[in-house]
Amino acid sequence: MRTGYHGFVITVGVEEEYLLLDPATGHPVARSEEVRRAAGLDDVAEESEVQPELLQAQVEVATPVCQELPEVAGHLLRLRHALSTAAERSGCRLAATASAPLVGEGQVPVTSGRRYGRLYDKGGRMAEELLINGMHVHVGMPDRETGVAVLNRIRVWLPTLLAMSANSPFWEGRDTSFASWRTLVFSRWPVGGVPPHFDGLTDYEESIDALVASSVISDTGQLYWHARLSEHYPTVEVRCMDVQLRVDDAAMLAGIVRALAATALRDHKNDVCEPKVRPEILQAAMWHAARHGLSSTLLDPYGRPAPAGDVLCELVEHITFALEEHGDTRHVEPLISRLLREGTGADQQRQALTRGADMTALTDFITQETILGAPEAG
Repeated sequence: MRTGYHGFVITVGVEEEYLLLDPATGHPVARSEEVRRAAGLDDVAEESEVQPELLQAQVEVATPVCQELPEVAGHLLRLRHALSTAAERSGCRLAATASAPLVGEGQVPVTSGRRYGRLYDKGGRMAEELLINGMHVHVGMPDRETGVAVLNRIRVWLPTLLAMSANSPFWEGRDTSFASWRTLVFSRWPVGGVPPHFDGLTDYEESIDALVASSVISDTGQLYWHARLSEHYPTVEVRCMDVQLRVDDAAMLAGIVRALAATALRDHKNDVCEPKVRPEILQAAMWHAARHGLSSTLLDPYGRPAPAGDVLCELVEHITFALEEHGDTRHVEPLISRLLREGTGADQQRQALTRGADMTALTDFITQETILGAPEAG
């Protein structure tokens, strides 16, 4: 493992959220606790690696801190297999889709616990509808001040990351016409979207203190910006992405996020000017990415429309040095090429529905893709 910033090793970790679906109907089922118990946490995984989520039809995993992308892929595959096996024992299936294609009748219960109760009290109907699943990538930072500098530099690439990750086209049995419907559902919370530009750590912390003091949010856990500093780990956390159908695509995105962070660290050290894009342009870019994925134009980091393939080429050029520095080029660039050929998870879901002709065939496809193997190391 090579180092990227004054000898600082840029580590990476991934969190993923999944749905639990009835194998016959494809509807979400409230069996999170049962599945977690059936997974045998003491034997299969550290307890902190498998966690409940807001609704009882969801479960979340977190990899250990990793230095290599094959580590990330291996841990995700291990955790997906453990939970998929446990789900089968509990009469349901694990699904790595960022929105529930079918909802069914009745409300999925909220998970018990003070934190989830507060979220329900704040969100009401919005909380009930959060049958959506994201992928969060943590990259290690030397300190929080540097983390804010990284946030300021990577925020212009968040729409591109969203477009690449789009994997939630269906909702309540219908095609939403969006590539990432999850983004639209999640955007209704009071503090979300692309993070503002901050004038250093003090400005970041004063902004957070003011938001919490307003009582509109209960705590820092309800800062749903697409990227933020973690309050629990020395990391920048990028949260804009849909959970991925395939493990190898998840590892690819983790590598891209790390390379963006490493490039931002280098540019910060070398006093390269920060990219300046108006916040309303970034908001528009996120909506456009959620609507179209990679099937249309994207807004590049300067807010200019361009073919999606051209923007991805610009991204690769921007992070090439960092990919090579971390030995990640061979794990990332071939999968970007595949993504351009085969489409996003949203495209794959639509193709599966066309082949299978009904929503149960679609959910069968999703659950099968969820446990496909990770790429070979090296």
